[in-house]
Amino acid sequence: MTTHAVTGATSFTGRFIAQRLVAAGDEVRNLTRGVLRDPERLHAALDGSDTLYNTLWIRFERGPITYAWATERSRMLFEAARRAGVRRIVHISVINASRDAPTAYFRAKAVVEEALLATGLSHAIVRPTVTYGPGDILVNNLAWTLRRLPVFGVPGDGRYPIQPVHVEDVAEVAVRAGGLTDDVTVDAGGPDVFTFDDFVALVRQAVGSRALIVHMPVIASLTAARLIGLVVRDVVLTRHEVTELQQRLMFSEQPPAGRIRLADWLAANADSIGRHWSSELDRHFRKPLEVDR
Repeated sequence: MTTHAVTGATSFTGRFIAQRLVAAGDEVRNLTRGVLRDPERLHAALDGSDTLYNTLWIRFERGPITYAWATERSRMLFEAARRAGVRRIVHISVINASRDAPTAYFRAKAVVEEALLATGLSHAIVRPTVTYGPGDILVNNLAWTLRRLPVFGVPGDGRYPIQPVHVEDVAEVAVRAGGLTDDVTVDAGGPDVFTFDDFVALVRQAVGSRALIVHMPVIASLTAARLIGLVVRDVVLTRHEVTELQQRLMFSEQPPAGRIRLADWLAANADSIGRHWSSELDRHFRKPLEVDR
């Protein structure tokens, strides 16, 4: 039996990676926030692990939990893996991560990729586009909004591309990459690229919404999102996320790695998605942190 370590093995992306590893007959050690804060516990968790799957990240900064915090935690994790003799690291990054990216999220992701390369360890960098699936934030909360509001505001012209990828496909790419020996960087995009307008319309149709889809100036859409956020006690949308969409960062130029089509998944889950709000703050900031993106 092979042993692996997964950050946030009970969270979103990490959970699906862990399930796939367990299904293959392997053992999974869950690296939680408490483990990451304790060097001795971290070393013990990594000792004897063949592969580290790192999903540690945050969607946005809040209080002391910043991109610098997440970057430093990742550096510490990589160094601990090197000292423990871990064979390979599979790091979940983001599509189009770059030092020159227009948002801090994407720039920080690039810094973490560089930190991994600097370890000299065998590694794979998996770069998902926009991940969805059971318990996700993106599609579920879009569906929640479309079910309840008479109008849905799309920031700008809505013609910018988005390429959602199912979390099972991301997990499959990650686990497959974990079994390799070469250093690789791979995009994990879904089989379909939509305009944002078409993406919203697809979810709207799936849940039977009659909401009117309107285009709004970015500032107006962010204001509307903040008002919804007051109701659900959450962060609904950030300025950086709109920028990432409008700057065409949320799709890959590589052939799609994912096979699950959004339309098929929506059809199979139309009755359940959007029934309850999935809170980012509850999931990652109001309880012990097992952050992954």
